[in-house]
Amino acid sequence: MVPGVGWKRLRLVMTASAALLLLLLPGCWDRKEVNDLAIIMAAGLDKAEGRLVKLSVQLFVPRGGGGQDSGGSGGGGKTPTSGQTILRSATGYTLADAMTKLQEKLSRRIFWGHGEVFVFGEALAREGIRENIDFIMRDPGPRERAEMFICKGRAQDILTLLPPLERSSAESLREMARSQTGLKVTVKDFAEMLVSDAGAAALPWIEALPAQPGSDPKRTDAYINGSVILKKDRMVGFIDDRMTRGLLWLRDEVEAATVTLAPKEGKGLISFKILDSRTKLLPLIEGDRWSVTVRIQTEDDVIQNTTNINLVDPKVTESLEKQLSAEIEKRIRMALVHPQKELHADIFNFAEAFHRRYPQLWKKEKHRWEERFPQVEVRIESRARIVRTGMATVQASRPKNEVKPK
Repeated sequence: MVPGVGWKRLRLVMTASAALLLLLLPGCWDRKEVNDLAIIMAAGLDKAEGRLVKLSVQLFVPRGGGGQDSGGSGGGGKTPTSGQTILRSATGYTLADAMTKLQEKLSRRIFWGHGEVFVFGEALAREGIRENIDFIMRDPGPRERAEMFICKGRAQDILTLLPPLERSSAESLREMARSQTGLKVTVKDFAEMLVSDAGAAALPWIEALPAQPGSDPKRTDAYINGSVILKKDRMVGFIDDRMTRGLLWLRDEVEAATVTLAPKEGKGLISFKILDSRTKLLPLIEGDRWSVTVRIQTEDDVIQNTTNINLVDPKVTESLEKQLSAEIEKRIRMALVHPQKELHADIFNFAEAFHRRYPQLWKKEKHRWEERFPQVEVRIESRARIVRTGMATVQASRPKNEVKPK
């Protein structure tokens, strides 16, 4: 054997193998350019005639170069929602059917990657939205982390609003959900609620703000104004913004809150900012008696004081902590009455708490939860701790003829 022939043959085999592997690399053959995509920013679903569903999508329109604005009214004469978005709609027997028909109206391929908002119209929500959620969860396009809302009237009308502060109504709704001033529920969260032990859910309720007098009626914004209660995917009731605050306490979802009370020690008001809040649900079964203890602990700052009370006094601080705890308990009680006693909808996660604490007994009793839930006794243990009271309080103004002390 000639020296070096084996090594040359090995190098030849390695080179040929590398060439074959290069042929298998995907490269850019399946790339999708932005100019080929119809980018959905938000989607709205409404009830149409018969059993049809109407899908309306807010599409992003890239601005053209050279200082020209290619969005807005340049969208083929369709109603614009802002300078960079347009609205397109289609109707179908199902959401999947409506999306297929929508695709037929577009020159670009539908892309859900930036869709962060789903709005459901009131009429559709009263009929049930489980079938539509089924498509959103199955199809790989729509995002499970998109925010969900139910609106007064039609979802299509919400998507056509022209918010003064944001580029589109989709961006405005997304930012409001992130602010945590009300319920924040994603598609994934809602799907988990539907298959939970309770079988009930709550979603943020949005309405359109009245436009400024003399301006375009569409030149306004939507805002969160309470919560919708659903049982088995159908809207059955509503709680206002104040009750929603109590619901957030029960669900341990309070991120930002201010509580104002009139202290018994003097005239005026004191406002507290919630720095930290923790809620625990402690279920208890004693014979045929079911109860839940809601234990809440908060840390608070005084952010405004219109009284002449000396907040540095430990006795005064202790009294204010008790009054603040009582105010929080009052808000929670308000949130309990309508869903528990009237709608029999467990939107507080009580069923999950009993399931975790008594798994064996829950298997036997879970089919009776809807009739047992209204009878569950709720005890509330609220403990507020004032962390900072501030360095000074602005005193009431003195009479003009009074001499200030030196």
